[in-house]
Amino acid sequence: MTIPNRNFGFPTPVRFGAGRVKELPAFCKAANISRPLFVTDKGLVNTPMVADILANLKSAGLNPGVFSDVRPNPTEDNVLEGCKAFRDGGHDGVLCFGGGSALDTGKMVALMHSQKISIFDLEDIGDWWTRADATKVAPNICIPTTAGTGSEVGRAGVITNPKTHEKKIIFHPDVMPRFAVLDPEVTVGLPAKLTAATGFDAFAHCLEAYSAPFYHPLAAGVALEGMRLVKDNLAKAVKKGKDIDARGNMLVASTMGATAFQRGLGAIHALSHPFGGLYDAHHGLLNGIIMPYVLKANRKKIEKDIERAAAYLGIKGGFNGFMKWVLALRKEVGIPHALKDIGIDTKRLDEVAAMAVKDPSAGGNPIQFSEKQYKALARKCVTGDL
Repeated sequence: MTIPNRNFGFPTPVRFGAGRVKELPAFCKAANISRPLFVTDKGLVNTPMVADILANLKSAGLNPGVFSDVRPNPTEDNVLEGCKAFRDGGHDGVLCFGGGSALDTGKMVALMHSQKISIFDLEDIGDWWTRADATKVAPNICIPTTAGTGSEVGRAGVITNPKTHEKKIIFHPDVMPRFAVLDPEVTVGLPAKLTAATGFDAFAHCLEAYSAPFYHPLAAGVALEGMRLVKDNLAKAVKKGKDIDARGNMLVASTMGATAFQRGLGAIHALSHPFGGLYDAHHGLLNGIIMPYVLKANRKKIEKDIERAAAYLGIKGGFNGFMKWVLALRKEVGIPHALKDIGIDTKRLDEVAAMAVKDPSAGGNPIQFSEKQYKALARKCVTGDL
């Protein structure tokens, strides 16, 4: 049965359903955006889909500007270029269209366009966000074209520091999108490999949020249902890219993962962040490869929780059954088994381990691994020693 269009919020106002992107002019009006900067990436900017969206905005009198110099792992310079485009065009809001990189870049442009400080002065540490002038944060609306990061419901963006290769989480409460537009039609053209990689990003968010050792039963429940949506829909979305229901359910799973991870993330992300920063590799693909190694390393702390999750998901065999299913799903959708399979070697494991132990995600892992343990775990991920 086709999923009907729905409006809901948790807490971001979500506008879900096929064709909802056509309502962007109305959403802009509701968000008090009259001169939007449309931020997307180079792979999308010249597509017929974007042309149709821009034409629709222009016909409504919005006259959008376009910024498409979005890198796969955005840096401060990348954001500053977007800020210049925002100021030069006299814009008053941002429409973020694309995968996680485009959404994060657009949100950071909305935050930083008129600030007098470095973006890294707003890292998600303590009350650093108060350093920003909140009156100069522009509204943004996010339209994800991948089902993975969930950045469309987040109050932060991930920006790479090019000097240290560290990925930093930049936070401000007013960066929360005014609307998240989840339109499965805009994800139909996503290639199977990217559908798989971004889908495993969504799954990693749900799994790590569910496994985090903090008391947040609301987030745990959202994470558990998010895992079910991935289980029932990811392979369908990969194999039958035009399946609107599967695409829509994966968008919701992605949103759920990002909603849930306020409970915490863990060692999957603590490792994927440095590997991504050092090797410029795709974040979701890294999460998918790294996942079973971290699951095994965390087993003694999460076995009971995973048994309960397996029962809910209809997976027999408790923890072992869950692990077997993860490995089978990875294989089914084409996620490689080891980081060496995507060109990552063991030469920088000391750097990876040093960065991992300091990564903000490490604090949410059920076991607080030492730098030595992270190095050993990272080596297993590279060589495929499960």
